[in-house]
Amino acid sequence: MVEEGVASPESIDKAMELGYGHPMGPLRVSDLVGLDVRLAIAKTLHQELGAAHFAPPGILVEKVREGKLGKKSGEGFYRWEK
Repeated sequence: MVEEGVASPESIDKAMELGYGHPMGPLRVSDLVGLDVRLAIAKTLHQELGAAHFAPPGILVEKVREGKLGKKSGEGFYRWEK
């Protein structure tokens, strides 16, 4: 949804928190875990399961390529102060 410009990371996270009762939205969690870690997981799932819909999202690949790894680099889906 972020990649397609449908919603912001903040909106997606808020919807998951309010709508599904998650304590933290998936994009904020991804930033905390590390986008490089999330990308490695996505690549492994795609390799093992083979279906096209398991391919890593382009926005994730792009952010990792740019060094935007989340909290550990200061920027991912969010900007983090050190």
